Amino acid sequence: MLRLNPHILRILQNEFPQHVGPDASKFSILKECHRALSTTPFLSSLDGKTGLPSQTRVVICGGGILGSSVAYHLAQRGWTDVVILEQGRLTCGTTWHSAGLIGQVRTSATEMKILNYSKRLYESLQKDGHDIGWKQTGSISVARTKERLVEFKRKHATAKTVGVETHLMSPIEAKKHCPILFTDDLVGAMWIPQDGVVNAQALSQTLAKWAVSKGVRVYEGVGVTKVVTSKGEVTDVKTTAGDIKCEYFINCAGQWARTVGKMTHPKTVKAPLHSCEHYYLLTKPQDGIHTMMPVVRDYDGQVYFREWGGGMLAGGFESNAKTVFHKGIPEKFEFQLLHEDWDHFQILLDNILHRMPILSTAEVHQLVNGPESFTPDSKWLLGKSPKIKNYYIAAGMNSNGIAAAGGAGRHIAEWIVDGETSLNLWPYDVRRFVRLHNNKKFLRDRMSEALANHYLLRYPREEYKTGRKLRCSPLHTRLEVAGAVFGETMAYERAMYFTNNEDNLIGREMGAHWSWTKPGWFEYVQEEYWACKERVCLMDMSSFAKFEVRSQGDEATAYLNYLCSNKIDNDIGTIVHTGMHNEHGGFENDCTVARLEPNHYYIICPATQQTRGIAWLNTHLPADGSVQVTDVTSMFSGINIVGPHAQQLLADVSDFPTNKTAFRPMTTNLIDVGHASGVRAMRLTHTGEDGFILYIPAEYALHVYDTLITAGKDYGVRNAGYYALRHLRIENFFAFWGLDLDDKTSPLECGRGFRTKLDENDDFIGKAALLRERQNGVKRRFTQFLLDDYDVHNDYWPLGGEPIYRNGHYVGMTTTCGYGFTLEKMVCLGFIGEADSNGEFLVQKNINEWVMSKGAKYEIDIAGVRFPAKPGIYTPKITVQALDPLFVPAPDRSQFFKS
Repeated sequence: MLRLNPHILRILQNEFPQHVGPDASKFSILKECHRALSTTPFLSSLDGKTGLPSQTRVVICGGGILGSSVAYHLAQRGWTDVVILEQGRLTCGTTWHSAGLIGQVRTSATEMKILNYSKRLYESLQKDGHDIGWKQTGSISVARTKERLVEFKRKHATAKTVGVETHLMSPIEAKKHCPILFTDDLVGAMWIPQDGVVNAQALSQTLAKWAVSKGVRVYEGVGVTKVVTSKGEVTDVKTTAGDIKCEYFINCAGQWARTVGKMTHPKTVKAPLHSCEHYYLLTKPQDGIHTMMPVVRDYDGQVYFREWGGGMLAGGFESNAKTVFHKGIPEKFEFQLLHEDWDHFQILLDNILHRMPILSTAEVHQLVNGPESFTPDSKWLLGKSPKIKNYYIAAGMNSNGIAAAGGAGRHIAEWIVDGETSLNLWPYDVRRFVRLHNNKKFLRDRMSEALANHYLLRYPREEYKTGRKLRCSPLHTRLEVAGAVFGETMAYERAMYFTNNEDNLIGREMGAHWSWTKPGWFEYVQEEYWACKERVCLMDMSSFAKFEVRSQGDEATAYLNYLCSNKIDNDIGTIVHTGMHNEHGGFENDCTVARLEPNHYYIICPATQQTRGIAWLNTHLPADGSVQVTDVTSMFSGINIVGPHAQQLLADVSDFPTNKTAFRPMTTNLIDVGHASGVRAMRLTHTGEDGFILYIPAEYALHVYDTLITAGKDYGVRNAGYYALRHLRIENFFAFWGLDLDDKTSPLECGRGFRTKLDENDDFIGKAALLRERQNGVKRRFTQFLLDDYDVHNDYWPLGGEPIYRNGHYVGMTTTCGYGFTLEKMVCLGFIGEADSNGEFLVQKNINEWVMSKGAKYEIDIAGVRFPAKPGIYTPKITVQALDPLFVPAPDRSQFFKS
């Protein structure tokens, strides 16, 4: 049964005062408003114009908060030839029943910046006379456990760096801010004084009307029926009111975004999200509830609170979420709710009454059950479609649409107007998914976790339990038997580490435990690390994205030479490590390119690049079809053979010589292994240790693995996982794309200028920007830090995203961290630079000298504790030889440790 929320009464009374009286019943309101809507002109716009234009620059599909924000920010940039198409009335989807909470504190600094911008925008709108219901009530987040309090301390440390004011408090102090709060079971709290609340409908309408005042047109009652594309571009949008040509299409359709994506013809656009029921309770006015009561978030209880009309709005994110609309959203689902389910709400109600005992005597006004859309990883869905170059998406806000809309709209406008964003938005980029993530059954199952993740305490590397074992390498069952504990990336199962066989399932569960201190898998990874150093290990690398580039003539070479910053036209069998850059010199990809034949190349890059990488390659293909690009990720399995005995082990199972004279580092050869043929063997390991990666036709993978395991017994062979690889590469100061590098990072900032052909005649994308950077200097420098006075067994672990301080001043953030077993130090990688009074990094001609200055004292803040850190800008000399030239640093090797 669908229900009308009373909040919408005010809107309906404004829209249809002749039909909606103050004493009208809900059913009569629905009846009269339906009649009024059916007799209202089918096509109308807020500025009084009628008739859909035949052509416009930008079409925005969806008149909710995201669509209005994107239009507002485009208009701010002077782009006013914009049309918003809304199938019903503005805000009629999910915007209208939003709780309107504006919080700024998250785990990610980037997300905090986006939310902080939204808050400042809404505050300024209110000050300018727009009644959007903004109230700066502040907010309190409470912690029932010490683990939760550590999370607050980490967020508090990050918030300082982005200008968001936060204060850690005792339970007693929390109660002073909110006297009706039950605090006896709390261990601490966090106060965010500049948080607040808004009226979601009024905010969305205000943004839309401001855009209209600048020339944007908003058409209600107009549904999109098809998005027509030609040669990878949107050309026309077909609607229920006629066709409209456009240069850009933006899918801001909220929970309809996936359906709108499927309307694209001939190729559909993937927008992986699914609707879930989302509950909150409204109570009638009650003594003791102040109009400026702070928003309260009890994450451990999975509930939140805000004042609403003298009463309370209290909702939450339960662990057993209920999906909805699996077979499609009903027609005309406008200003409607879902049937209330008190039994399902009970777990939230119990926690609501526990945290706010005053509500035990409150009169219930309504239980609101409004659908919200969520994504497979609980992160927003923003950016440009990987297949349609002028198709953008801003949806999947995971019940954070109001809080994030200002910043999200700003960055989508940047993406369209400038061709890039001012922040690295990779964690929210639509290209982080592959096709299977858009599978509706997968989405339905994953949602049981996605909704709850908003409030559950999850450590940065914890894994999802639903939607697993979708992409498994041929070695998966062998690795399971060997004790593998799996994680997943791009839905690909990969072994993170291995337990001892005798530990069985119980040991694996214990080993999988994460905490803020030393994780349960530490000793297992330590064993794998030393096996890689002293004996030989096998790592399943099948999840890496793999592409082939071919042509009849030399077109493939010319094509890759233009895309890559390193020299591609080398001898057959040569491997190069290279970046692919945007016009500003930032890394669009960081990959390994092997030349197999004169016009045949094999490209390997991180698993997370499978969608983004192929999109970048396809976008720049010659129009004449002379170059072919193929995704061969699933065709080849990868086995990394790492360690000092790798050379002899491969020699024992192959008839190809493996000494360094016959099989040089950074070369590839086609070899036989055991009975298998056609194995692409490469002398590199991505770890800094000697060894090989074998790229094996998938049907031979089991045989090759078994052959290596059998032959390797005499060498002490064992399996190793990605955590061992991570600790090896961090200790050896190797940067990985998506973890350390992104589209805002240049090779000169991370010490890879020597891998660019800046002094050669070859042109490549981003060369001009890098030449300017080499002339003028850079703003940041990739730096390795070793922590002093740090106890790896008892202190909180750095996990990436920790603030770095130089002589007491904030200079950057860590990216990835891991324990260096050889150095016997915790190692942190990160970018640092000198900032001005506004927090903007300054260009420095001699940034290396600034980083390594004798007077510089560095500290890294881990959950509020600052540890002294020793910087380095070159690979530490911790091995006898640098046997993996894939990551050899610049020829100028300065002493790593500086006094």
